[in-house]
Amino acid sequence: MAETTRNSEGRILFTREMRKDYTILIPMMAPIHFGLLQKVFQNEGYKMELLTNDGPGVVREGLKYVHNDTCYPALLVIGQMIDALNSGKYDLNKTALIITQTGGGCRASNYIHLLRKALKKAGYEKIPVISLNLSGMERNPGFKLTLSMLRKAIAALVYGDMLMLLNNQVKAYQLEKGESEQLVQHWIQRLSDQFNQNRGLSMKEMKVNLRAIAQDFARVPIHKTPKVRVGVVGEIYVKYSALANNHLEDFLSSQDCEVMVPGLMGFMLFKVDNRLEDIKLYGGNKVKYGVVNALMSFLTNMETAMLEILQDFPQFVKPTPYQETKLLVKDVIGYGSKMGEGWLLTAEMLELCEQGYENVVCTQPFGCLPNHINGKGMIRRIREINENANIVAIDYDPSATKVNQENRIKLMLAVAKENLQKKVDSGAYVKSEAAPSPASQDAYLHQGPTLTQA
Repeated sequence: MAETTRNSEGRILFTREMRKDYTILIPMMAPIHFGLLQKVFQNEGYKMELLTNDGPGVVREGLKYVHNDTCYPALLVIGQMIDALNSGKYDLNKTALIITQTGGGCRASNYIHLLRKALKKAGYEKIPVISLNLSGMERNPGFKLTLSMLRKAIAALVYGDMLMLLNNQVKAYQLEKGESEQLVQHWIQRLSDQFNQNRGLSMKEMKVNLRAIAQDFARVPIHKTPKVRVGVVGEIYVKYSALANNHLEDFLSSQDCEVMVPGLMGFMLFKVDNRLEDIKLYGGNKVKYGVVNALMSFLTNMETAMLEILQDFPQFVKPTPYQETKLLVKDVIGYGSKMGEGWLLTAEMLELCEQGYENVVCTQPFGCLPNHINGKGMIRRIREINENANIVAIDYDPSATKVNQENRIKLMLAVAKENLQKKVDSGAYVKSEAAPSPASQDAYLHQGPTLTQA
């Protein structure tokens, strides 16, 4: 066991010695993105493990050590970590935890303090907790975000968005069950191998990979039949985490729906954009503004690269560019509403409705004020803008039953199915949503390098 080292405030540090043989546990949120990010950290020499423990035991541990008035994501993240430590799977003398810390107005910035308090109560006080942040709030000698790691992490987000987007659009119609999911795992490993060799990171290499990914998914045999199309939005953890939303995507798939979940790049652009707006409004260091502006340009270029590739594959619905998404809420909600998901949550609902996913599940942890304002609070306004919007807001917390949540979603789906049948009867579905013909689809596949050439 590495010697415990504390800083001047008494916080246990993750030391350079610990980096050699400590396993760092990562809480699960977005499986595809986090699977890639885990590989990024591993390629940089850290022993990282992504937690997959699920079920009521996680909730029980969270409730045992976190006050039930605390927001649901905190309860689940902390519960999942303590449940993992209790499992006997890990050497507690060589285990550390990592958690994000935004530094913004959301309570998420305080999860790390709640986690340490919970660890103390559970008898795990000596386990170091690493803060993953870009604000320099907590530093550890054995863990450092380098430019190489950041570059790979951003690339991982872009690739993750592409894989999630195409997987969701293909798996609802694939002829052989599980084929698109196998493609996802294939590409996670393939990209990880490239990262390990510092490849797949330049704009040119990323475009080759993104095109090859699109070609692979376009090759999956599908049968495009009329299905209810459902978008999922909400608080970022509950939106992506199956643990938090009671496996919402699996439930929607079992109801014969096609699911669309907006990517993480939009959220990243939103957060960086907010920093720029703050400096414009309240002043700030010119050097800091230059750095943040450069990051914004870099992220925008990454987003553009993905969208340009998808332009060549019209059988896939592509995301709306961030700046266009931002314009959707002009005169609808103020850009100053930026805590949590802020105005972006409203914008994503409008974006989904424009893309044909007008049936929307808005997931929100009970008590999350920003999401109640920008999500549930904006449903009436969105319906005024788009009369086809069919939105249901679902609260997720320890006292909410899965049966009640699914029944409320089924009521929304009943309306969605009626609307879909009207489209089919009128011929509108065939005109706007039918898959391209095999001949045209084959033409798309022969654009650019193939999988073996990438």
